[in-house]
Amino acid sequence: MKKQIIIIFCLFGMLINAQSVAYNTKKNFVAEGYDVTEYFNNKAIKGNSKFVATYDQVNYKFISQENLNTFKKNPEKYVPQYGGYCAYAISVNNEKVAINPKTFEIRDQKLYLFYNSWGVNTLEKWKNENPEKLKNQADKNWGKLKMK
Repeated sequence: MKKQIIIIFCLFGMLINAQSVAYNTKKNFVAEGYDVTEYFNNKAIKGNSKFVATYDQVNYKFISQENLNTFKKNPEKYVPQYGGYCAYAISVNNEKVAINPKTFEIRDQKLYLFYNSWGVNTLEKWKNENPEKLKNQADKNWGKLKMK
């Protein structure tokens, strides 16, 4: 009986420590190391290795101690939607696709990142194809994709 209780506590501890989302951590950082707080100032700026925070077991870079502190006060505000994967691809293709960290949108005080390469800018498609409808579909699809 003691063995079973110990096993249950170990499994419970693993669940508590597991990250809640399978994030896009290309280059070992969310948003490829761009400062997620700066997106809310309508800027895409690469963070500095001197200013790093870990939240939900993934790393974020910032351009200053001030931005790092801002993030720490309310990290959930700054975490990109859909784990930092392309919002358009989550919606339309129901799949995780890498992003271009310079291609983003703040919508309803949330950060959305997009793929933009080889002449395909999914942010433009997002804006032209009813973003509210796409966001709702992406929200539904993300429920199934977020831990894969």
